[in-house]
Amino acid sequence: MQHVVFMIHGMWGGGWQWENYRSIFEPEGYRCITPTLPYHDVPPGSPPDPRLGTTSLLDYTRFLEAEIRKLDAPPILIGHSMGGLLAQMLSARGLARAAVLLTPASPWGILCIKPSVLRSFWSSLTRWGFWNLPTFPTFEEAVYGMMHLMPAGDQRALYDRLVHESGRAAFEIGFWLLDRRAASRVDAAAVTCPVLVVGAAQDRITPASVVRAVANRYRATYKEFPDHAHMVICQPGWQDVARFVAEWLKSLL
Repeated sequence: MQHVVFMIHGMWGGGWQWENYRSIFEPEGYRCITPTLPYHDVPPGSPPDPRLGTTSLLDYTRFLEAEIRKLDAPPILIGHSMGGLLAQMLSARGLARAAVLLTPASPWGILCIKPSVLRSFWSSLTRWGFWNLPTFPTFEEAVYGMMHLMPAGDQRALYDRLVHESGRAAFEIGFWLLDRRAASRVDAAAVTCPVLVVGAAQDRITPASVVRAVANRYRATYKEFPDHAHMVICQPGWQDVARFVAEWLKSLL
């Protein structure tokens, strides 16, 4: 039986961000599905869809659930950053055979606001009403928060492919205590599949201390890479992370 891996990208990204991981998993016989979240499938630099600003994590999850239910069985979920939180939410709905959370955003109840996180989102957070607006980081913020271990040329190339993100989703993650719908809440007891959480010691936008708290919530297997930052899917050495994930999955299947 062919194993299906359903890969969920993070903020400002798209399914294209999984090109590296596909090069590892597809030769191993996995079928890789890499959806692009609603309103992210637009040309870089184009104006955002006005509906994006108020798109909730719950909207993203409904979209992904509909895609997963087209499959014959629950897939392996691999989520990066915000995609890691969406993978948690889907796992709690019984939609995952296993879940791999790569430098994931944290669910309701885990405090994720650190000085480095504020600096990474500063231009968005200082816009009144950002929770109803599409957001986009400055180049300096993106480099500081996510890309500081990438070569300068790769930083610019990645930034130039990014698109706008939902301010509502960012609010639901960072300011969950003020979110009346508690959109980022995950019933940890309902996550019964095996879970691997990967942290990066030099991560600034999802700090390792926050990622460790995510792993503890699910009593997950935890692996922290000391020489990595947030972009474990494309920065130098990404192969080490991908191969570790592949070996962990082999131990389950």
